[in-house]
Amino acid sequence: MQGLHDFIPTENKIAYLQSLLEVGFHSLDFGSFVSPKAIPQLRDTKEVLANLDLSRTQTQLLAIVANLRGAQEAAAYEEIEYLGYPFSVSEVFQKRNTNKTIAESRELVEELLELSAKQNKQLVVYVSMGFGNPYREAWSVSIVEDFCAALADRGVKILSLSDTIGTSNPESIAHLFGSLIPAFPQVEFGAHLHTHAHNWREKVDTAYAKGCRRFDGSIKGYGGCPMAADDLIGNMPTEKLLSYFNEKKVAHGVDMLAFESAYNRALQTFPL
Repeated sequence: MQGLHDFIPTENKIAYLQSLLEVGFHSLDFGSFVSPKAIPQLRDTKEVLANLDLSRTQTQLLAIVANLRGAQEAAAYEEIEYLGYPFSVSEVFQKRNTNKTIAESRELVEELLELSAKQNKQLVVYVSMGFGNPYREAWSVSIVEDFCAALADRGVKILSLSDTIGTSNPESIAHLFGSLIPAFPQVEFGAHLHTHAHNWREKVDTAYAKGCRRFDGSIKGYGGCPMAADDLIGNMPTEKLLSYFNEKKVAHGVDMLAFESAYNRALQTFPL
């Protein structure tokens, strides 16, 4: 929702997220504990959380944070299991997204790991611009490998490689997941892929073939990162992921009837 200009009424957010909680997903990125000036769309995250019924779901909640203060706020909620921090390979994007340098973010990750341990939370680090950037900064698979290795050595247990602007290709996906997953068996590697409609399948197929089992999706690919570029590249459509896993006969635990209901709710919630 963060990239949408028109504010979605709080009651509509609650109804949509509630429908997603009934589907059977492993986790749900439901909101952000960040400055409302930075992401005005999510200024009602606390109100949304207070009105979600979690009594009949096994889905765990994930909240995005951008600094220690926001993380402390999020960690105070028993309902939240995961703290998600976007840590960019790109210095320019890190400053745009969290107003921090890469060096400052390294220090923050240490603090977030300590906080998570104390508050019984799990930290998810999103490796933003993991497949290239639009700023002409140096990028290579070896740079990303070293970046992830340093985070794994610091104790990060969940790393999600993020294709922030849709620049990934099967070769880079295969190289990164193919090298990182065997090298760091203690780390769960995820794929947070942004994509165009014509090439989503090859991205998912390549990541899955290389051992990735954690995939992020958004119904109809709604959204994108407003801090990355002027034109939003859509998220990986959840329905495409499900069609792929159904085709492969992969057990995913999703109630497809409940998903259809959530899909229809999405059509009502988001502007065309």
